[in-house]
Amino acid sequence: MPEFLLQLKDFISQPWLWYVAGPMIAFIMFLLLWMGREFGISANFRVMCAADGADNLADFFKFDWSSQGWNLLVALGSVFGGYLAATYFTPNQVAHVSEATVESLKNLNMNFDTGQVPLVPDFYSWEALFTLKGLLVIVVGGFLVGFGARYAGGCTSGHAISGMSALQLGSLYALIGFFTGGLIMTYFIIPLIF
Repeated sequence: MPEFLLQLKDFISQPWLWYVAGPMIAFIMFLLLWMGREFGISANFRVMCAADGADNLADFFKFDWSSQGWNLLVALGSVFGGYLAATYFTPNQVAHVSEATVESLKNLNMNFDTGQVPLVPDFYSWEALFTLKGLLVIVVGGFLVGFGARYAGGCTSGHAISGMSALQLGSLYALIGFFTGGLIMTYFIIPLIF
């Protein structure tokens, strides 16, 4: 591989500091607002369903889904970008989980397989899925996250990044709800489950 490509790879692979990534996100949001578009990942589920013919089954999916093709490309780009980054830019590297986070989760009775990389709680496995704890956390929790994102009219990225930058009051209410729900889950419900 040519030297300049290796240097570019090293430059892209390094951790990006908040004061670099933050202005980049702000610039992208400015461009989207300037073009009259809104960013959100969960909206793509509706687009995919409508594109696959769900508009014949429910009125909710009757809209011009082709006008949202750009947002669908953003979601697909996130998937392929993540694959490329994990495979070619940072192979065999995993996100670091701080010791304080691990200890905090252990205090909530979450167990970890310390030989496993990346370090994740033991209920994220196929075997745990068929236990009551795994069913509650993975299946019921996943359903509630999906339902909440649809009920709130978007997910955390859509409301926090796009909605707040457009000064939408509904996005502020949604964010207050997201964070309140997260605090309730962390301090009251997770201790009951684990």
